[in-house]
Amino acid sequence: MKSPETFEHLVRAEFTPKSTFLNTATNALLPARTVTALQDAVRLRAEGRPLDPLYDDVEASRAAYARLAGVPVERVALGATVTLYTALIAASLRPGAEVLTVENDFASVVNPFHVRGDLKVRAVPLERLAESVGPDTDLVAVSAVQSADGRIADLPALREAAREHGARTYVDLSQAIGWLPVDADGFDYSVAIVYKWLLGPHGGAFLAVPEDFGDLVPVQAAWAAAEKPWDSAYGPVAELAHSARRFDTSPALFTYAGLRASLELVEEIGVDAVHAHDVALADRFRAGLAPLGHEPVPSPGSAIVSVPGLGRLQPELSRAGFALSDRAGHLRASFHLYNTPADVDRLLEALPG
Repeated sequence: MKSPETFEHLVRAEFTPKSTFLNTATNALLPARTVTALQDAVRLRAEGRPLDPLYDDVEASRAAYARLAGVPVERVALGATVTLYTALIAASLRPGAEVLTVENDFASVVNPFHVRGDLKVRAVPLERLAESVGPDTDLVAVSAVQSADGRIADLPALREAAREHGARTYVDLSQAIGWLPVDADGFDYSVAIVYKWLLGPHGGAFLAVPEDFGDLVPVQAAWAAAEKPWDSAYGPVAELAHSARRFDTSPALFTYAGLRASLELVEEIGVDAVHAHDVALADRFRAGLAPLGHEPVPSPGSAIVSVPGLGRLQPELSRAGFALSDRAGHLRASFHLYNTPADVDRLLEALPG
């Protein structure tokens, strides 16, 4: 784990927020190295130079994500959105299949199952997810960390329940990976966008699949999903990639040019160090709410803290220089590596008590 001095030095070199930014659960600040990488990529395009180096960034980003997720790189596909991959998984299910979800989970994780129209979609409270898996459950879909309030799913319990009943699992890591150590290897499918805790630009997402690809049919496959992409631009693809690349879509090159730099920073600092830092700040905020008479949604161990009833203050706090979110009526604060104890104290001072 990085020493506090090294951690602080790296963060100060990369981030210069102009507000009290406590909104990573919406989107992160971009590191300075990422901004430079994006500018360099745009310059290649503007000057008409070859874009070949940007494809190297795509593969470097895939490899870095695989390390962070704890899966072999051959099991990682890349695209643009979580919804795209939820739709791919929904398309693979038999008519009448039961999909178990969590009440009020993020729409990208659940809506594609509903629009199929011929699936049995069941929603239960987060704390009852594992116990609700049954012999008729085909798939369990859940966010590792709930977007609205930061509650953390009991993924080990879910994994065991799914194995017991022969159900597949689909876990959205978007609000977890980057600050919470994760092991995606224990689940059939997992997904994440890159512009939150991974510090990347908008426009990228990763999907991890089983070694045998599970039940997925690459209905979206085109040239980028071929074993030899540049030989597969015209007509039907003769040979799909032998790895999870068969689930790739054409990569947003600028996004992955910037993301490569962001993931290098995350790996350089280390997720364990980020986790300790983020949770300590969130706990400081939780502790400070009690004397003010406010009780957050219980989310122990989470970097996201939501306070019921205070979402209405978000516009006022924004004018005062705070970046926060109003989610489901809650005031949501999310703490990441560029935040400090002073940020927490400043917010507490601004809240009514």
